[in-house]
Amino acid sequence: MTKVMAVNAGSSSLKFQLFNMPSEEVITSGIVERIGMDDGIFTIKYNGEKKTTTCPIPDHQVAVDMLLKALVEEGVVKELSEIHAVGHRIVHGGEYFSDSAVVDEDVVAKVEELCELAPLHNPAHLVGYRAFKEALPGVEHVFTFDTAFHQTLDQERYLYPLPLEYYTDLKVRRYGAHGTSHKYVSEQVIEMLGKPRGSRVIVCHLGNGASISAVLDGKCIDTSMGFTPLAGVMMGTRCGDVDPSIMPYLCKKLNKTPDEVLDIYNKKSGMLGISGISSDSRDIENALFHDGDERALLTGLLYARIVSKYIGAYYAELGGCDAIAFTAGVGENAAYLRRIIIDDVSKAFGVFLDEELNSVRSSENRVISHQYSQIKVMVIPTNEEVMIARDTVRLLNL
Repeated sequence: MTKVMAVNAGSSSLKFQLFNMPSEEVITSGIVERIGMDDGIFTIKYNGEKKTTTCPIPDHQVAVDMLLKALVEEGVVKELSEIHAVGHRIVHGGEYFSDSAVVDEDVVAKVEELCELAPLHNPAHLVGYRAFKEALPGVEHVFTFDTAFHQTLDQERYLYPLPLEYYTDLKVRRYGAHGTSHKYVSEQVIEMLGKPRGSRVIVCHLGNGASISAVLDGKCIDTSMGFTPLAGVMMGTRCGDVDPSIMPYLCKKLNKTPDEVLDIYNKKSGMLGISGISSDSRDIENALFHDGDERALLTGLLYARIVSKYIGAYYAELGGCDAIAFTAGVGENAAYLRRIIIDDVSKAFGVFLDEELNSVRSSENRVISHQYSQIKVMVIPTNEEVMIARDTVRLLNL
């Protein structure tokens, strides 16, 4: 068996799973949170037990060292040399990468170059990579890019109607995000459909960040996120698509700089901005059903309408639809939002939920549509880490 570590480093967090490959058995998993703070949290799960430690975790190097030390102390591995490779999630690969890549100096340089397109993500990924590289000398690494799955978009879908030289000279175009999740979920759906030719799948990755994709015969033909992960549907704190003229208007009215307004777009909008309650759909759901909060209701209705508009657009682009799949934190768990979204498109497309199936909470792939629905509706728990592990094994021939 080959042991592969799959890593997802954020600006202040580091998620991990250690796999036995090719069986894809999860040996251990966990997360380091609040990196850079005195009350950092390290959680590791192994043999059905979960252990949590709170202590200062000043940087990612300390987080990685804590993780690797715990692997030995908890008996997950006898020695670190048992780890054969490390795969890393990278949000932005630009036009450079249409597949995952074995890491070398050129790959690192390209990811660094793209930091300005994903300033909240790519720098953190590189910090995590360098921390593991230092802690595990001689171990090979693979980068798996969120943008790679969307590189099959054609020009009429990835170009913006701006002067063309902004694309040719400055690389301004639609890149998309969450591609690793969209690829995994669409593959699972196609498998559940019986691998038909020309399958038409709409994937709704709805978490704190959210994006929709149209997948034709296993290839992405369109996606909602754009030049950055700010674009597309409404999200936890991000606004998604808004009229560009709002930016200079708010700058003048609020006496703020474009960067300050952009910060509002990214961190104070979306569900948080509309509800005034939280960016977490669970808090909004609680306020709606327990307190009858009108802004919570408005948030759910607005969110569902925006998502359903993309479903309608992608139905047209795909020439129909065989399945709509919900995934990620909101998509997998917020049954009431799934119901409102499907209700918004049910008359047009003949798609209907089975209310009993929709209300069931499960970690398994499942169909939640009514037997008479013309389109299957599914809930597919995403698994980006296993995709990272698979690509790492494939590219390193392990």
